[in-house]
Amino acid sequence: MRHPRFNRQLLRVLPLADRIHDMQRSDVLPLEPQHQPFPSTALDALVPAITAARATDKPVIIIMGAHVIKQGTSRYIIDLMERGLVTHIALNGAGLIHDYELALIGATTESVAAYISQGQFGLWTETGVINDHIHSATSRDMGIGEYLGSVIDSPMFPYRELSIVAAGHRLGIPVTVHVSIGQDIIHEHPNCDGASLGAASYTDFLIFTHSVSQLEGGVMLNIGSAVMGPEVYLKALAMARNVAHQNDQHIAHFTTAVFDMVTLPDDVRTEVPKSEPAYYYRPFKTILVRTVRDGGTSMYVCGDHRQTIPALWQGLCHPDIE
Repeated sequence: MRHPRFNRQLLRVLPLADRIHDMQRSDVLPLEPQHQPFPSTALDALVPAITAARATDKPVIIIMGAHVIKQGTSRYIIDLMERGLVTHIALNGAGLIHDYELALIGATTESVAAYISQGQFGLWTETGVINDHIHSATSRDMGIGEYLGSVIDSPMFPYRELSIVAAGHRLGIPVTVHVSIGQDIIHEHPNCDGASLGAASYTDFLIFTHSVSQLEGGVMLNIGSAVMGPEVYLKALAMARNVAHQNDQHIAHFTTAVFDMVTLPDDVRTEVPKSEPAYYYRPFKTILVRTVRDGGTSMYVCGDHRQTIPALWQGLCHPDIE
């Protein structure tokens, strides 16, 4: 060992009951039509694209950042899954953690500002158990999402009806988790095993890539993921197109959409020069421009998730309500 390593056994890990939570289950939006419509020409075009894709049994994939859950929209995502309008959910590691905590204790989200000062940020006993489940997933040759879905979808989790991961297990819809080691609070814990984490998340990546390989004629939504979503999607699409081209097939005619709050140019189909800050916003150049320029369509939905996701659900499930 050439370089010293941090001794995780010295850490003090506390129970979640000692933590102050910034989000409670009461913050999760009720599943009901919105009486103040969210005006969006992009949404107006996206709704029929999703409807057409599912009418021909084509996939509708949602890649999500953790804020989609933290903004209280889980019931809308789950209902879209239950209606067969969404065929795959991809989460980052933080999304899994918030989903797990919400299902377990009905609360999630700690104050970084409050807990980083005392070195307690992320070090909570029950959340660290996720590492043990990931190790079990690896021993069973399963992805993180598939195995954790089976764990959360049990009476041990009293608020599992709010869990997107559990819904995937219940409905047979793949929910994959795409981690970056060192990014999530469970990586701080003494029981975190990097090999298990990498193996199980890579299994999820291969499951996700299979879904992307079916994307011709389908829809891919990136909701609130600035880095994981576009990067994982880009590599999966490259792999899928590589095999498709060997068989004289194409994965080019599909729809992509980005949901976020970043201000972009009016023309989201044209790549801006490197001198523009928007060039370095991955969802723009990767999802809205580069991967659809061979025949696909893209659109940008700008707004708060608490407005845009209910508006998408309403357009798909209750189009006659205004």
